[in-house]
Amino acid sequence: MTQKNETPALIASLLITGGLIGGGIWWFTNRSGFNLTQINNSSPQSTATNNANSQTSNTDWSSVQNVPSGIFNYGGSTSWAPIRLSVDSALQAARPEFRLRYIDPAGSAASSTSGIRMLIDGQIQVAQSSRPVMTQEQQEAQQKGFSLREIPIAIDGLAIAVNPSLNIPGLTFDQLRGIYTGQLTNWKQVGGTDLPITPFSRDAKSGGTVELFIEQVLNKQSFAPSVQIVSTTTEALRKLGSTPGGIYFASAPEVVPQCTVRPIPISRGSQFVSPYQEPLATCPTRNQLNTGAFQDGTYPLTRNLSVIVKQNNGTEQKAGEAYANLLLSAPAQDAIAKAGFVRIR
Repeated sequence: MTQKNETPALIASLLITGGLIGGGIWWFTNRSGFNLTQINNSSPQSTATNNANSQTSNTDWSSVQNVPSGIFNYGGSTSWAPIRLSVDSALQAARPEFRLRYIDPAGSAASSTSGIRMLIDGQIQVAQSSRPVMTQEQQEAQQKGFSLREIPIAIDGLAIAVNPSLNIPGLTFDQLRGIYTGQLTNWKQVGGTDLPITPFSRDAKSGGTVELFIEQVLNKQSFAPSVQIVSTTTEALRKLGSTPGGIYFASAPEVVPQCTVRPIPISRGSQFVSPYQEPLATCPTRNQLNTGAFQDGTYPLTRNLSVIVKQNNGTEQKAGEAYANLLLSAPAQDAIAKAGFVRIR
């Protein structure tokens, strides 16, 4: 047979074979319920693509851009201590070119106020704050040719703690106000035992925690002379643990997990809300933060933790914005949540 005569036969053979294959595929997919697209969707490359499309651009530390190289001084609020301990160490391991060095203020305790002051004076490049920038601080910065920008990176709550031997169901804002302004001096006045109240606090000028308490709870009234001033939360917790009638307030992550004190529910009105996840645990089990109540506003004493950035188009601005962006990345927000704060993203 010649090549010319073989061509029609070859074409006919291919058509018959294609028809048989196509019919088999149709029967298999329609009768068996198998979906060929599952093969593509389950492939590693397709899975990675789908996962990447479902996530934000900041999936890891390395995705953050415009991170300067060098050593950058920072400092500020003591409420940031858990972040400095765990989150910042992970950040620097992932981005070793961006090195952070904590600076204590000279002649005063660390606080939001001291951190912002050092930023304005050029002693640090980045400030950590647990309160908004005040008008006076913004004015001082503008007089020096720059402004201050707040970038929130987490939500924090204030927790009230008492000596663990004290048995009270909780305190209202009115009762807390009475205690810290000197109108209530005995625990029997708020449903407790016949025991003098010993209130502790950091200095009113120390920063965000005290300022928030004075503004929201005390309605900007001053502390009574009976309030014992302590320099740090560590000192306050030590005294609170050894003072049967003691009471203190501080950042929730610093108070709620402690074994030597007892966090209590508080109420702005009639409903008490705990800063910890119910039920109250006893040591050695540590209490966990009631993050859901902080996030949805049910818990009545919350605030933002913010990076304060010097807006001067210089090295300080680049460092501050890079630090904030790194803390807003997915792994940092996970680490912030593990440190006891509520993620902002």
